[in-house]
Amino acid sequence: MRVGGLASGMDTDAIVRDMMKIQKMPLDKLMQQKTLMEWQKDSFRDVNLSLSNLRNLASGLRLQSTFNSYSATSSVPGAATAETSALSVSGSYKVNVERLASGAKVHSANTIMKDANNAAKSTDQIGVAGNIVIKGSGTGAVDIPIAIEATDTYEAVAKKVQDATAGKVPELRMSFDNTTSRFFISTKGMGADQNFTMDFENADGTANSALAKQVVNQESATAGEFVSSFSTSAATATDTFMSAAATGKVTFDGITVDNLNTNKTTINGLTINLLSVGESIITVQADATKTFDKIKEFVDKYNEAIGDIEKQLVEKRYPNFQPLSTEQKKDMSENEIELWEEKARSGLLRNDPVLRGAMQELRRSFMDPVAGVPNGNLNLMSQIGINTGNYTEGGKLFIDEDKLKAALTEQPDEVMALFTNRVGDQNVGVGGRVYETLNNVVKRLSDKAGSPSSLVDNSQMTKYLKQMDQDISKWQDKLSRIEDRYWKQFTAMEKALSQMNSQSAWMQQNMFGGM
Repeated sequence: MRVGGLASGMDTDAIVRDMMKIQKMPLDKLMQQKTLMEWQKDSFRDVNLSLSNLRNLASGLRLQSTFNSYSATSSVPGAATAETSALSVSGSYKVNVERLASGAKVHSANTIMKDANNAAKSTDQIGVAGNIVIKGSGTGAVDIPIAIEATDTYEAVAKKVQDATAGKVPELRMSFDNTTSRFFISTKGMGADQNFTMDFENADGTANSALAKQVVNQESATAGEFVSSFSTSAATATDTFMSAAATGKVTFDGITVDNLNTNKTTINGLTINLLSVGESIITVQADATKTFDKIKEFVDKYNEAIGDIEKQLVEKRYPNFQPLSTEQKKDMSENEIELWEEKARSGLLRNDPVLRGAMQELRRSFMDPVAGVPNGNLNLMSQIGINTGNYTEGGKLFIDEDKLKAALTEQPDEVMALFTNRVGDQNVGVGGRVYETLNNVVKRLSDKAGSPSSLVDNSQMTKYLKQMDQDISKWQDKLSRIEDRYWKQFTAMEKALSQMNSQSAWMQQNMFGGM
């Protein structure tokens, strides 16, 4: 029980609060240190994320595929186009598309009627039961029987066929069109192995012409009844409701490539897109623009990241502006708090040795000569128009765009070696060196402050913060005990004063009561 000032008349709450302010000073300082470390840790993690993204960009600069940039143009783009790769070779190539790959297609030959006067709709019932049997012609194909009920709607029949063939050969797409009142059926894939036979049968395996009428609606010219079996591979010119699947065929500089199951094929490092039957000339040439854009993109991102880091390395520190406590914030406006914390957060990474060392290492990675290239070949970035300027500019890169474009056009192989050269198993080119430097810096920052992309954080700063939490908890327990002691002391004093007052009153009453 706490007794405050009843006997003494003192403001015990205020006295204890003031006494505790002095006792809490070490805890307040520890809380400030913890907040500063949390801010610093967040700053390191932001830098780490920035350098991680930069490392991902640098990864491409160590690969030859980045510098083997070509473009391809077609004299008849409606017949064939081409996409280049790292294996493309400059030159002109004659491409003759002789046949396009296609899937098998079928639609109802005539309008399907619900009755004598009304065309069928997708929600109408088909009105006849039986089995539709899909028989594929491709390797591994099996017969697929599909049971149809008289109460099934035309839409439900299409879904049954599509679901039953899913993942099989052929895999069919089937729908019922309300505008034309016909089924439309096609194979998902292309090539001759997509051809199929569709049979309409009764339960005993006999032909079911009534079901055939409700699906294909093609009457036999000789028998006068509806065809109960057909095969896409046997389609003729007169079977206008049906077309067979086929493989594609192309001739590339006199070399025939047949039996294509798609309208795309890769030949001599070129991916040829077959668009229509016809002949075209595909011209492949080195495209310095692509490589230039990749290098410039990296340099722009590099300068952005380096500029931000350099700014933090030289940012002024204000030691008199410490993080505010909750009690301090109560007496300040939001604007005052914001301005104060701006000063308190300033210079958290000032002259950090890890980041300062990283800037120096990156500068050397760019500007040191590349080992292992033949005498007389390009071995310095300055030779292709890329320089770091002086130290006052913080290690940023500067590009002489005309000089870089000229080098990429006139000496593409030497530029590629400058970035990707290897000596044994080691990538000693600029791309490899920069990537390795960034990788090491990211690792050091992760060890120090944790990685933004990792759920596990065993960094040094996290361990320090955990220790601080333990120290804070101990201090809070200690302060609680000190406050309890103060209150016990004041309570004892109040009780003593109360007893003294009672005794004084009693004595006064007894000694002077009769007078």
